[in-house]
Amino acid sequence: MPTVTMERVDMFSAAHRLNSDHLSKDENAVLFGKCNNANGHGHNYVWRVKLRGEVDPVSGIVYDLAQLKKEMAIVLDTVDHRNLDKDVEFFKTTVSTSENVAVYMFEKLKSVMSRPELLHKVTIEETPKNIFTYKGK
Repeated sequence: MPTVTMERVDMFSAAHRLNSDHLSKDENAVLFGKCNNANGHGHNYVWRVKLRGEVDPVSGIVYDLAQLKKEMAIVLDTVDHRNLDKDVEFFKTTVSTSENVAVYMFEKLKSVMSRPELLHKVTIEETPKNIFTYKGK
């Protein structure tokens, strides 16, 4: 059977502050600039999920899109309209860079999918010009 890559896109809004406990106040300010603002800032993120697998000869699909939508909603509920640093356990010990948001979204989605082996990669668009992709380990 042919192998097909399918993609679903969703969006979420979240606040965060780029700040590492391993750096001094000055080092954080230099490295993260305005994104280190003590009051934080926010983004309207675009989340792209790609699955890759063989087309089922009976159903003609790789994965049920309705099922993927439900699974993505579970993950979105953990980040949408949240302060990532305060509301998401993962980011209490991990800097909430978009690189790490991509890792979090991949691993969280993988943990709720009925067929996690099909998860190929996730992409986080922080802005139209800043885009981060994680393919897993």
